[in-house]
Amino acid sequence: MRSYPERVTHTPAADPPPADAPPPDPVLHADVPPLDPRSLRGLAHPLRMRLLAALREDGPATASALAARLGESSGATSYHLRQLAAYGFVVDDPGRGTGRERWWKAAHRGVRVDSMEEFTAHPDPEVRGAISALLYAHSAAHAEQLNGWIGTMHEWPAAWREASDLSDFSIRLTPELARELGERLHALVESYRDRLPEPVEGSARVRIHLHAFPRRAD
Repeated sequence: MRSYPERVTHTPAADPPPADAPPPDPVLHADVPPLDPRSLRGLAHPLRMRLLAALREDGPATASALAARLGESSGATSYHLRQLAAYGFVVDDPGRGTGRERWWKAAHRGVRVDSMEEFTAHPDPEVRGAISALLYAHSAAHAEQLNGWIGTMHEWPAAWREASDLSDFSIRLTPELARELGERLHALVESYRDRLPEPVEGSARVRIHLHAFPRRAD
């Protein structure tokens, strides 16, 4: 599972790659580090997740600016930004501001969960609760973003309304096929990431949500 500005993605453990397979992209993995039980506990707080999402989506900001944007007190945002920094999620951005107030930026483009089982079956109930809180927060954020689009789509050009998509599919798969499908979808999305390195006329940031899970038969 990777989390891009963007937010969390599950990257299921895969079978060993073929001998002639290309090595993993070191830039991608360096910019999307894995969560571990310690860092998960540091992130799994509602305000910290919102702060980190805002920094990834909108860029560097001060505690006061984030407080105004999120409807929180600057004392709360300042405290939780320092906690995020302690766990390596955010860093100072010394090139900005006048020195009167610290500017913060996200340390990475996202995070990933390499093994969901590591957290859902962890012997520490605090870790199990933290992964549940993280997943529910992402689910709620996705719903909020989608509802925001539906409520404002009339404000967008017709070309964007026609290009948007709201689809769902139900297909029979094994865990191995579901994993393969997810990996191919992630690779396809990544192949578009650098198609427009700079903003051009008519372009916009596009949110793409991927949810895949089994359902029990009725």
